[in-house]
Amino acid sequence: MSPPPTRPLRLGILVPSSNTALEPLTTAILSPLPNLTVHFSRFPVTSIALTPSALSQFTDAAILSAARLLADAHVDIIGWSGTSAGWLGLEADRRLCKAIKEATGIAATTSVLGLCNVLEGVMGEGKRRFGLVTPYLDDVQEAILKTFGEEGYEVVAESHLRRSVNVEFADVDEETLDRQMEEVVRKMEGEEVKVVSTFCTNLRAAQRVKHWEEKYPGLIVADTVATVIWEMLRVLGVETSVVKGWGKMFEIGASK
Repeated sequence: MSPPPTRPLRLGILVPSSNTALEPLTTAILSPLPNLTVHFSRFPVTSIALTPSALSQFTDAAILSAARLLADAHVDIIGWSGTSAGWLGLEADRRLCKAIKEATGIAATTSVLGLCNVLEGVMGEGKRRFGLVTPYLDDVQEAILKTFGEEGYEVVAESHLRRSVNVEFADVDEETLDRQMEEVVRKMEGEEVKVVSTFCTNLRAAQRVKHWEEKYPGLIVADTVATVIWEMLRVLGVETSVVKGWGKMFEIGASK
């Protein structure tokens, strides 16, 4: 008698409540993978700014409530598909992952921690230079640059749209994103390795990665909807190269 089939791997994704981009993009990226399902849980986020009310949206308590709902589904890993550590500091994500593990018993990771591992995998130690495309306000963008600088990374070129209403980020069209990417890539002329992160999980950008990488030779785009997927698969021992058509990032081995 043959053994019973093993159940599919289950990925749990934490979603800002006003986000409309990351769920369809995540589902599209993962849909061709056999024996894997993805599940979502939301918590309240409506604006991205450095005001006390906006910052208070990202308390561990609010996110843990959503994580516990994913735990009810017995997911194998929980991913925070968001970029708040960019302005809160990477320690916020490290602390959150530890808190999720303690509260649920389930391993956790994030878009930003995944991005850092992608950068390590592409460039190795001591070559942490990349470009940044975001929709954010000036002061939020400055905070992101400061965060990465404090962690030993250098943002060598950036473009941002000075917007704060989260639900409206998904309305940024491909033409605008194309202009931002062109601006950043042009500023990176002469860089030995060109990595640009589209840094916001409510940008409809992941579907544009293949186009950009074909248009600009040598470019690798690390979209933050994709970086958390990449990192979750890696933690679960799934070969990331099984993801096809969503950019060179999925072909890259990373530091452990």
